[in-house]
Amino acid sequence: MSENLAIRCRGLVKRYEEVVAVDGLDLEVLRGECFGLLGPNGAGKTSTLEVLEGLIAPTAGEVEVLGRSWGRHERELRERLGITLQETRLPEKLTVLEIVELFRSFYERGRAVEEIIALVALEEKRRVWYEKLSGGQKQRLAVACALVGDPQLLFLDEPTTGLDPQSRRQLWDVVLGLKAEGRTVLLTTHYMDEAERLCDRVAIVDRGRVIALGTPRELIARVAGHAVVEFAVDGALLDEAALGALPGARGLRRTPGGFALTVDRVHVAVPALLAHLEASRAPLERLSTHSATLEDVFVTLTGRRLRE
Repeated sequence: MSENLAIRCRGLVKRYEEVVAVDGLDLEVLRGECFGLLGPNGAGKTSTLEVLEGLIAPTAGEVEVLGRSWGRHERELRERLGITLQETRLPEKLTVLEIVELFRSFYERGRAVEEIIALVALEEKRRVWYEKLSGGQKQRLAVACALVGDPQLLFLDEPTTGLDPQSRRQLWDVVLGLKAEGRTVLLTTHYMDEAERLCDRVAIVDRGRVIALGTPRELIARVAGHAVVEFAVDGALLDEAALGALPGARGLRRTPGGFALTVDRVHVAVPALLAHLEASRAPLERLSTHSATLEDVFVTLTGRRLRE
C-alpha cells in the first residue's frame, strides 16, 4: 500500500444472504483529504464504511486501512481510528465531561479532554447531562468521542442528518478544522452542499459500485455541464433529441412536470431553446436556471435524485 494512501480496497463485496450491498467496489482515499461517499439509501455506503471500520467482515475483496489489515492489526487500528455512526446513543445521566473522559480512557494515548470539548464548542455544556442536550449538541459530542483518541483517520456516517442549519454548520467547522490539521476524514452524506463544501474528492456510489469519482468541481464540469435550464411547456409534444442537441447544450432529461437541459453556455442555449419552442408551437409555462451541482451529476448518472 502506498504511503500516501489512508484507505485502499479492491473488489470489495458484502452480501447479506441474497442481498448484495457492496458489489465489487474499488476505492482509494489519500492521507490528509476529506473524502465523501455519496449515494441514496441502499447504495452500499454504510456497509462499505462498516467494513473499513472493522465492524463487519467483507464477503470478498481486499481492504487496507492506514497500511494495515483488520485480520492482523485490529488493536493498532482501533487506536488510530475515530468513528461516528449514523446514530449514537450515550448514557443519559452522564455529563458531557464524564462521557468524553470515559471515551478518553479507552485509548493509551490521546488528546486532553478539555481540549476536545472546546474543539466541538461544548464548553458551556460540560456539566450538562446528555439527555438535556439538543440534537446538534449530541452530534458534536459524538464527534468529540471519536476525536479524543487523536485519530489519524476519522469516519463520519451522515453526521448532520436531521440537524438544523446552525448545528450543521457548526459540525462543518469541526471537519474543516480537522482538515486544516492534516487529518483524513471519510464521510457519507445525503447533502450535496455539504459534500461540495467539505470534500476534496467524492465518489458517487449506486447499487454497491462507484459510478463516478473526482473533485466536486471536476464531476460537475465533466458530467453535468456548467448550468441547468429547467422548463415546462403546455402539453406540446417535443423532439427531445433535437432539444438535447441545441447549441450550448450537453443533454436533456425529464423531470417531474418538465425537462432539465444541461448546458455549457447559458447565453447560447436559452435563446436557442426559446426559438425551438416557438418554432414547435410549444407554449412555455416556466423556465429557470441554476448552476450545476453534485445533485445534477447524480441525477444525470442514475436517473434518480439523491434522497429518493
